[in-house]
Amino acid sequence: MPTRKKKQTTKNTRFGRGLIAAMEEVLAHARGEITLPSRIVNVPGEADVRSIRARFKLSREKFAARFGLDHRAVQEWEQGRRQPDRATRVLLKVIEREPEAVERALAD
Repeated sequence: MPTRKKKQTTKNTRFGRGLIAAMEEVLAHARGEITLPSRIVNVPGEADVRSIRARFKLSREKFAARFGLDHRAVQEWEQGRRQPDRATRVLLKVIEREPEAVERALAD
């Protein structure tokens, strides 16, 4: 079965113009002509799960259910047998600071 060649065009598309603009911006940044915005995320090294849970005055099971966590994992984190992974430490930081945001995100 023969393959069809795509017709080349010299017309500037919106996507093409955006791509060219982005590449020009990257080159300007590489030359030191502009500074692009960036954000460095500080991932917590440790999470004090027991103290976070204590703020809510919930059992491990209820805390885990409220925030979509495994209650056995919560128990093991609190007892020091395991440490939460990177993503879970981030989630726990959000729970600590903005629990309503997590609840809204999980509501359905």
